[in-house]
Amino acid sequence: MKKTFVSTNQNIDAMEKGKLQEYWQTNLKYLIGLLVVWFVVSYGFGILLAEPLNAVRFPEWTGGGGFKLGFWFAQQGSIYVFVVLIFVYVGLMNRLDRKYDVRED
Repeated sequence: MKKTFVSTNQNIDAMEKGKLQEYWQTNLKYLIGLLVVWFVVSYGFGILLAEPLNAVRFPEWTGGGGFKLGFWFAQQGSIYVFVVLIFVYVGLMNRLDRKYDVRED
């Protein structure tokens, strides 16, 4: 069975101009919000607030001192948050595409 794909341009042409503007405004709100979260976590927690966060220590599972929260955000936490934000963005965009009936078939 042969699948036919509808180009995105045809879907966009079918949208009303007002709906298209609403779609992109919502998309930009999502992008800006997620980038702010990423910036705060990576730059804010990993660099600017590293010293205050270093007062908090995680227990080391093998026994002993543990590691500092500021160090964790700088080395691993911001990467984990970034990966989670990718999945959040995909979910938000899938929901937005369904709302405005803009899907790739």
